[in-house]
Amino acid sequence: MRALPFELYRAAQVRELDRIAIQERGIPGYTLMNRAGEAAFNLLRNRWPEARRIAVVCGSGNNAGDGYVVARLAQRAGLEVEVLTLADPDRLQGDARTAWQDACAANVAITVFSAAALDDGLDLLVDAILGTGLEREVSGHWRDAIEAMNARPTDILALDLPSGLNADTGAVLGAAIHATATITFIGLKQGLLTAQGPSHCGELNFAALGVPSDLYATIHPACWRYAGDDLPKRLPPRPRSAHKGQFGHVLVIGGDHGLAGAARMAAEAAARCGAGLVSIATRTAHAGLQAAIRPELMFHGIETPEALAPLLDRATVIAVGPGLGHGEWGRSLLQAALASDKPLVVDADGLNLLAAEPTYRHDWILTPHPGEAARLLKMTPPQVEIDRFAAVEELALRFGGVTVLKGAGSLIASQADGQVALCTVGNPGMASGGMGDVLTGVIAGLLAQGLPLFAAAKCGVYLHGLAGDLAARSDGERGLLATDLLPLLRQLANP
Repeated sequence: MRALPFELYRAAQVRELDRIAIQERGIPGYTLMNRAGEAAFNLLRNRWPEARRIAVVCGSGNNAGDGYVVARLAQRAGLEVEVLTLADPDRLQGDARTAWQDACAANVAITVFSAAALDDGLDLLVDAILGTGLEREVSGHWRDAIEAMNARPTDILALDLPSGLNADTGAVLGAAIHATATITFIGLKQGLLTAQGPSHCGELNFAALGVPSDLYATIHPACWRYAGDDLPKRLPPRPRSAHKGQFGHVLVIGGDHGLAGAARMAAEAAARCGAGLVSIATRTAHAGLQAAIRPELMFHGIETPEALAPLLDRATVIAVGPGLGHGEWGRSLLQAALASDKPLVVDADGLNLLAAEPTYRHDWILTPHPGEAARLLKMTPPQVEIDRFAAVEELALRFGGVTVLKGAGSLIASQADGQVALCTVGNPGMASGGMGDVLTGVIAGLLAQGLPLFAAAKCGVYLHGLAGDLAARSDGERGLLATDLLPLLRQLANP
């Protein structure tokens, strides 16, 4: 067992890694299966040291084989274990059949699955029903078993991935196990970390099963997990001779009537992340009061595109969208921003207006949530969530630059680099008003300090999510406000 790797794979890629290990490197398939069972059983003993009664629910493939190995090891350790099978074991093939035969030889109790067998005396359920080969919706007695397991209060350990979860996308195929913990093998599947993956996996663990490290060079990862490792290089200590002009000038455009707070939060986030200067183009009615509350920010009452022109000339980076509204004022200011040659971060109402009049640029970062992404792609939010990877790649291809698809397991796609990064920080408490405005400001502030588009987007998503996690750790997730992140952003921007 080791720390989660940064390389993420699709299920077919992991199967290819498995094939290479067996056929080209000479590692017997049953050896890998035994290693998987041993890694899972070690996790079981460490995670649930008091567990004595265990039920392993097995399906019909290699995932079931892993389950039979776990059951055999549990039996040998003196635990009370029973395999509940959803398929006739006599029809198992290959290594899975060998694992079943070895379990039988060890006198493991094996019976046909029934919901009644999931009694209240069980200390743990092990999910070994469906593996990475699942491509259609779970139905029939397979779905009944998953729903029966989820209905029990007993903890569940999932082998390789929670049954019913799509390993590539994180979408639930009809029904999926809600695991307390998941241990995945050989390659980290990308669907475990986004969409419904995090809520179904629980605590995620990884075991490489002794596959030689050089084997991974033969398969290019589908995407990479970003965890802020390059932040010290991206945000180094400043020289003692530094002045504000070296760190960029962010212009935030937004704050229509009744929406002044959105623009201000974006602007303050940019300043807290180190932008040298931050200006806000907002409604005249808001400018004076907002300046009194945060005098370090430069508020300008702007009512026409012509009045915006001098601010556009002075800006290094433009952040447009927070509180921009859907009316003529917001539309005209967005068009003026798009006509400039300055890099942009576009969010919120800026994205909604862009959906009505699409355009393409190499020098911007779009930051949609699934609803905004759906409008940009002329889809529905559920269609976006079915395959978030396909959606974010299509957005980057169709609109250019870099796209951040927000949500559980935020995705960052670069059209120029042809890469997708996945960021796992953040928590459900961040599902509250203003969080997207703060992220816009964070990314704009990093862009202003000279970070390239893709780097600014990745670092911004990470800093934002980590700030949310630190705030939740201190006072809980429920009731977390966007402005709670601001002081933490300053700390995190000084790695």
